[in-house]
Amino acid sequence: MTDSRANGPVIVHVFGRTDVGRTREHNEDAFVVADLTTMNATLQPEVRTHVTGERGTLFMVADGMGGAAAGEVASQMATEIVLAELDARWRQSPMKDADTFAAAIRGATEMANVAIHRFAAEHPENRGMGTTATIAGLLGDRLYLAQVGDSRSYLVRNGHAIQITKDQSLMQKLIEAGELTPEEAEVSERRNIILQALGPEPAVKVDLTHQPVRAGDTLILCSDGMSGQMRANDIARIVDEGPDLVTICKALIELANENGGPDNITVIAARFEGEGLQPPEGADAVGHAVFRSSGESRATMPVDANLVATLEVAASAPTRPSKPPTPRVTAPVAPPASAAPPSSGRPSPTALRLIFGAIFILVAAALYLTRGR
Repeated sequence: MTDSRANGPVIVHVFGRTDVGRTREHNEDAFVVADLTTMNATLQPEVRTHVTGERGTLFMVADGMGGAAAGEVASQMATEIVLAELDARWRQSPMKDADTFAAAIRGATEMANVAIHRFAAEHPENRGMGTTATIAGLLGDRLYLAQVGDSRSYLVRNGHAIQITKDQSLMQKLIEAGELTPEEAEVSERRNIILQALGPEPAVKVDLTHQPVRAGDTLILCSDGMSGQMRANDIARIVDEGPDLVTICKALIELANENGGPDNITVIAARFEGEGLQPPEGADAVGHAVFRSSGESRATMPVDANLVATLEVAASAPTRPSKPPTPRVTAPVAPPASAAPPSSGRPSPTALRLIFGAIFILVAAALYLTRGR
């Protein structure tokens, strides 16, 4: 693939914010914004508005899971490891091309998975810990995105917010299979079942995509505590009405809380300007576009067909509605029965629902196998 380096300066205006929400006792989300040329990871003025250097800019949101403090540890580990790996794999590399950049993002994501999985194995009290990851790297006039789980990225252009990542979730697979409409998926009791996260398994398949940006575009990265409480047109409206990115982030979090705030809420908003960007045109494609470099042919996020079939059976099985918000669980991983409980002496609601979710999926799998005989 050709280098996407812009011919002029690209200016990034960026801000991020996180909130515990109205239900959770502590915040398991984490985020990072970094100028990869200087390795300045901060929201101080020098990064909040900066001209992208030859190594680009990083934006990342991670949403932890696992009960007690395990999710908080996982999300923080993910942001720190991805940043350190991009320093080693990209900033210190003699190569400066887009293929190397995209490969570094994927490699950093995979390394974060390995590290979190190893940490959980070495610390039994954190077994089952994991985190989603939505990672966007801007190089020149193009974004490169790595996706694991159901945090999201939207691109807002000309008054429209379009999701440019794809959820790695049961609902997404059922929508693609024509089993559910997006509207039905929004209210499903199983909408929080995800197919991948960093940490629960020794290996992860990263969905690597790319998206050209245009002058005036706004990038929104968020955890599902935000995206699950509003629709794309709400995001577009708030972005268009907001006088600045601080106000935009504040308004998005407030709307998520007004709509219930059942989970932690994290958002990064970045606006792109400068002579290095072309103005938007009607023919520009915006959406989920798989990245394949000239030197790599690895598939992005192929989900096992048997697992999808099993989960489809699970989705059709009757269940009793529950009043509390359902936390995200990976399928089919759950903390082992020997995992140490939180310091309060009893399992946290997240841990209990992880266990019940895994039991439900195992029962559904047994029913599926029996039906297939």
